[in-house]
Amino acid sequence: MTTRTSDTEQPGLPQARLLVVVAVEPEAEAVLRGLGDDARPLPLPGGVLHRARRAGTGIDVLAAGVGPAAAAAGAATALALHRYDLVVSAGIAGGFAPHAPVGSAVVADAIVAADLGAETPEGFADVTALGFGTVRHTPPPAAVLAAAGALRTAGLAVATGAVLTVSTVTGSAGRAGELAARHPGAAAEAMEGFGVAEAAARHGLPALEVRTVSNAVGPRDRSAWRIGEALAALAGAFAALPYPELLKEVHRG
Repeated sequence: MTTRTSDTEQPGLPQARLLVVVAVEPEAEAVLRGLGDDARPLPLPGGVLHRARRAGTGIDVLAAGVGPAAAAAGAATALALHRYDLVVSAGIAGGFAPHAPVGSAVVADAIVAADLGAETPEGFADVTALGFGTVRHTPPPAAVLAAAGALRTAGLAVATGAVLTVSTVTGSAGRAGELAARHPGAAAEAMEGFGVAEAAARHGLPALEVRTVSNAVGPRDRSAWRIGEALAALAGAFAALPYPELLKEVHRG
């Protein structure tokens, strides 16, 4: 049996109510810059939580690794050991033009596994169509609205829409068009959100996904990537998110 670690067993550490899961350390560093607090490390099997505080809210930040499997494993480990009220998948992403241009932020109104399924003679069939489970998690709508509104107030360009989780990043116009046709209104493509949302759902918790756009979804052109700009926007987003309001909305929902 796994026993959760009580925050009272960690002397000097504030209780954390949010878990933020990113893929890699530069994303974690950007989130922590936005939180503006001296984070304290907290050991975790396979990794380290960075515990910070913003607007009176304890927030743990975890770089869990790239892809939905690593994200799910890292999030599930943290959730098994600590108590949270909300889980947030975050990081940089590809944006679907013109909905989410480079440098903008995206708040997901749906977290979708876009390539989980099977190819059939009639085309792609996701696992829901195959009868094997779900490919979609829906963040609390009021929390999505609160997050997007706060980011706009802070001066960020913000889109809401589905964020697609893929295991293979799109690198061609044909693939981008296929995804856009299958998921009308999709705002961004990333690699971890669905894994984080699956872990949260297993623990009965809501999940959000917040991304900032470093490149357009489509032909792979590294010269057009704006990773530094996207990381700066990510820090700005986490400085602006209304943490007490988000927690209020998820409890209300």
